[in-house]
Amino acid sequence: MPIVAKLDELGSGAWIALTILAFIIWWPMGLALLAFTYWSGRMGCWNGRGMSRWQNKMERMKERMDRHGAGDFWGPPSSGNRAFDEYRSETLRRLEEEQQEFKDFLHRLRMAKDKAEFDQFMAERRGRSSADVHQPQG
Repeated sequence: MPIVAKLDELGSGAWIALTILAFIIWWPMGLALLAFTYWSGRMGCWNGRGMSRWQNKMERMKERMDRHGAGDFWGPPSSGNRAFDEYRSETLRRLEEEQQEFKDFLHRLRMAKDKAEFDQFMAERRGRSSADVHQPQG
C-alpha cells in the first residue's frame, strides 16, 4: 500500500488529518479509518511506546526526588537529619495509633448509646403491651 507507507512516512499528524477529512466527507469512512489507525498501532500514543514514555518520565521524576532528599515518593520529605526523621516517623506512628484508639472508643461509645436507647425502647414497648393485655376490651 503506497498510501499507507506515505502516511507513515509523514507521521501521526497526517493520519489525524486524513481521519478528520474522512469524517467530513462521509462519517462511516472516517470511523473505518479511525478503527484502522487504532488497531494497527499507527498512532504513537495508542501503542506500547506511548505508555513506556510515561513510565520513563515517572521513573526520572522519582529519581530526581530521591536525589533531592524526598525519601519515599508518597512519604514525608527527608529533613537531612536522620535523628529528627526517626523522631518524626515515631511520633506520626504514635499519633496514628492514638487516632485509631480514639475512633474505636467512639465506636464503642456509639454502640453503648444505641444499645441503651434500644433497651429503653424495648422496656417501654413491653410496658405498653402488658398494659394493653390487662385493659378490658370494651
